[in-house]
Amino acid sequence: MTRGATRRNGTGRAGRSLPLVLGLTGLSLPALLSPVLLSPASAAPLACGDLARLARPDLRISRAEAIPAGTLPADNPGRAALTGAARAKAAMPAHCLVEGTIDPRVGAGGVEYGIGFQLRLPEAWSGRFLFQGGGGLDGVVGEALGAIPVSGATAPPALLRGYAVASTDSGHRGRDNADASFGLDQQARIDFAYGAVGAVAREAKGLIAARYGRAPAHAYFMGCSNGGRSALTAATRFPTAFDGIVAGAPAFRLSRAALGQIWDMRAFLAAAPKDPEGKPILAEAFSEADLALVAGAVLKTCDAADGLADGAVEAVASCRFDPASLACPGDKTVTCLSQPQVDALRRSFGGAQDSQGHPVYASWPWDPGLAAPGWRAWKLGTSKTATPNARNATLGPAAITNYFLTPPDPGFDALRFDFDRDTPRTAETAAINDPTGTFLSTFTARGGRLLVYQGVADPVFSARDLVEHWQELTRHNGGAAAFADRARLFLVPGMNHCGGGPALDDFDPLTAIESWVEKGEAPDRMPARGTAFPGRTRPLCPYPQEARYQGGEPDTAESFACRAP
Repeated sequence: MTRGATRRNGTGRAGRSLPLVLGLTGLSLPALLSPVLLSPASAAPLACGDLARLARPDLRISRAEAIPAGTLPADNPGRAALTGAARAKAAMPAHCLVEGTIDPRVGAGGVEYGIGFQLRLPEAWSGRFLFQGGGGLDGVVGEALGAIPVSGATAPPALLRGYAVASTDSGHRGRDNADASFGLDQQARIDFAYGAVGAVAREAKGLIAARYGRAPAHAYFMGCSNGGRSALTAATRFPTAFDGIVAGAPAFRLSRAALGQIWDMRAFLAAAPKDPEGKPILAEAFSEADLALVAGAVLKTCDAADGLADGAVEAVASCRFDPASLACPGDKTVTCLSQPQVDALRRSFGGAQDSQGHPVYASWPWDPGLAAPGWRAWKLGTSKTATPNARNATLGPAAITNYFLTPPDPGFDALRFDFDRDTPRTAETAAINDPTGTFLSTFTARGGRLLVYQGVADPVFSARDLVEHWQELTRHNGGAAAFADRARLFLVPGMNHCGGGPALDDFDPLTAIESWVEKGEAPDRMPARGTAFPGRTRPLCPYPQEARYQGGEPDTAESFACRAP
């Protein structure tokens, strides 16, 4: 049996020699059996510190420590910006903290690899397990709190609800979430793409069963951005591992979205003013006033289509806008856009294409959220020099050269990417990385439920791309009615990447998926609020439905119904 086959089935079977493991640990057979095989009555729960005795050559446990109630989690705003995780505020309950590494090894170039993980096991356990998705290119083990992966969310983290929560670095340790050097190692690519999901799910369930003497009654996965991609990976590659999955802004075509980032950079650099050395300044392609002008024009065109002009575009499907309507008749002024700016917007929102006009990545919907700081942070940045700090520039190029190109090409200039010649070079990574599969028969047959959400103004992954994929999923899974019994997509007007923007980004998908899995209560609408519109509530509607004003108090969700466009 190959190394990968022994640990990536996601079912809890360790695939190792039990006599060898027993000899190394001195533990009884029941304590080592997977959560699938362990009988609740066959093993007594282990104390927190005793979990360290479960270590094996392929499972290092570096920490197994009881954490007292009232301990505050560390705040990591940089990581939160990539994952959408609501900033940590509440003190943690009493719990057992386990940290370790699965399959430690020395890889290409003599670099040490292994799937790092963290698991938090609350004293007052609800019987539930949550796998927390990461963000960016991972490479960092985030605190396993199970925070709602929407930056505006106020709902409590899963750990405070009694969930056991796991997180992972996806098989490599990077300088930060933008470090793509792991792409030089074959196995690290596999672990990041999908392998870590199955490995951590299996080991976490085994540790949970050892700690509590019983397996989780329900297992969930929740993440946004790359964590959303991992969530869809869980549904498509590990269909028996989870009962409920929440995928926010899922990077399901990450390999092509990365090319879209390069396309956008080129488009906006062409409209950018130059420094004294003739180098374009990306952030100054559009001023704050320029983007506000565009956002206002989008609102004027599309706001009232839902029956109420309220500063948000709820009628997403019918919104059509052409930036040429803002073109200056002469010189550039604050009330219009230059022709290079119009061309840049058209080129960007039209989506990446090859020389024959064939789409390489999807087009983008028009939404007033393009004037929000979260949109600028990804597309343009704030640097006043020719060295850009836009996340498209700091994440995208290195990921393309080291990870998405096969073989990796560290010396490649991503800004010179040829969309005809070079796009096929990403196919091998796409095959293992992008959870574009539509065959979900095992996941749905065993009662699995999938909840997906996406900001309409997400600057990283196109909502249109996700909608097209959802339509394909629907066709391949019994049609709209049948698929809606198992999976639902919620588009959030105005929302940027995993939160932010002129949006109602305070909602609770974890409660929604829990009620769906455990009570059979399908989410016909999710209530939402947000600091962008104080005092306002709206329903988030399952696609293809959109919120429509029915009359009554305009700031209350009860005045809106979910209707097909």
